[in-house]
Amino acid sequence: MMETPYILSAKGITKTFPGVQALENVDFSLKRGEVHALMGENGAGKSTLIKCLTGVEQPDKGTIEFDGAAVVVHSPQHAQEIGIATVYQEVNLCTNISVAENVMLGHEPKGVLGNISWKKMNEQAAQSLSKLGVAIDVTKPLGIYSVAIQQMVAITRALEFQSAKVLILDEPTSSLDAHETKQLFDVMRKLKSEGIGIVFITHFLDQVYEVTDRITVLRNGRYVGTFETSSLPRVKLIANMLGRSVSDLDDLSRSKQKVTKVEAGQAVLETKEMGKANYLEPTDLCLQKNEVVGLAGLLGSGRTELANLIFGIETPDTGELLINGKKVTSFSPLDSLKNGIALCPEDRKAAGIVGDLTIRENIILALQARYGWFKFIPLQKQYEIADRYIKLLGIVTPSPDQLTKNLSGGNQQKVILARWLATDPQVLILDEPTRGIDVGAKTEIQKLVLDLAGQGKSCIFISSELEEVLRCSHRVMVLRDHKLVAEFGEEVDDQTIMHTMAGDL
Repeated sequence: MMETPYILSAKGITKTFPGVQALENVDFSLKRGEVHALMGENGAGKSTLIKCLTGVEQPDKGTIEFDGAAVVVHSPQHAQEIGIATVYQEVNLCTNISVAENVMLGHEPKGVLGNISWKKMNEQAAQSLSKLGVAIDVTKPLGIYSVAIQQMVAITRALEFQSAKVLILDEPTSSLDAHETKQLFDVMRKLKSEGIGIVFITHFLDQVYEVTDRITVLRNGRYVGTFETSSLPRVKLIANMLGRSVSDLDDLSRSKQKVTKVEAGQAVLETKEMGKANYLEPTDLCLQKNEVVGLAGLLGSGRTELANLIFGIETPDTGELLINGKKVTSFSPLDSLKNGIALCPEDRKAAGIVGDLTIRENIILALQARYGWFKFIPLQKQYEIADRYIKLLGIVTPSPDQLTKNLSGGNQQKVILARWLATDPQVLILDEPTRGIDVGAKTEIQKLVLDLAGQGKSCIFISSELEEVLRCSHRVMVLRDHKLVAEFGEEVDDQTIMHTMAGDL
């Protein structure tokens, strides 16, 4: 029997969760001794596919083959036993025990009396790590070492004691600096030369083109295609990820509504060389009254990171933030609320709505936080505020006392918008405000953004949909690999933005 070139292959993988088609007829194949990128935006199905391949979830349909034989992966432990190892972005090791203990956990060498031979364990762990070019004191607690070292420990453990033939690296470089990333890539190339197949999940395009052999793209739970990295232009990769045809870009119509002219003068909000190490490169942004500034870029480009720094979720370690010309000295979401800044977060379920609270309770949440919990908003006032924004935004509900978790995605998004509008902010940051909602609700929210600008508000608008960014924005700033790379006026077209995102311009 001829040996298949594929160490791992999946065909027709379909997975449905209540109300969500996570994967539909997805194919994936990994060759022996290759680095294969799995690409796609949020909701593309990457995580669900990995969960099906590693036994975290069972597919509803489809088949998986490993090393030439059909297999049903029952659990993550079963995946490890057959030779599929996964190293996640958040390393799943015990940081309070030594490096050697982490490497050898469950495989500790024993002395003549059956007790652990610490000397042998330390020697074996050090020897195993040295194969990956890692030379550290293995007797020290793992927690004192960098994330990069912790990842190397996790990889070493997988290779030494799980006999991994497939290594899945899930966003391994998201917390690494340039030098640490290079070290990881050196290790990946070494493992590749030894015949190990590597699945590489990342949002950094430069890294994909530096280290991978092939790319598989998923979009909205569906298989788009598998491509040789060397023959796939970056702009075509982005077009595949976003669901756009490069040849059609010039034909796209944009019905940008003209709103009140942007008022020149002192900026409402300004960042000067504001950034944070290993998070966002120093960035300059100037937001005027009545202005909508769009942030374009792939997931992981730095759009959300910039929003988080401005809103105080993260604290910058370089540069400064000015509100109406006054330097901000204290960074927190509460401080931002008091300064007239509001953020509608990217993940409405995890960081937005509180599903078990009513619509009324969700809407008044931020306003109540700004007042302080000892200045309780009277119940009648709460209903007045809720009724006003239910009507303003067209939230479909029989009552403001309806539980928010029972609303559709679009209506949940409107509840979050209502929450922040109720604080009467001068700057509204919208991070993917239309993701996962229907076309009608998208149009309403886009119109609302422009209406708010016409009423004197300023907005930072983040979206993966370029047409939407261009329709709503007076200026567009493009980010790539956690840094600002270009800024354009409202006459810019989709093609220019996509080439800039790809690094071609």
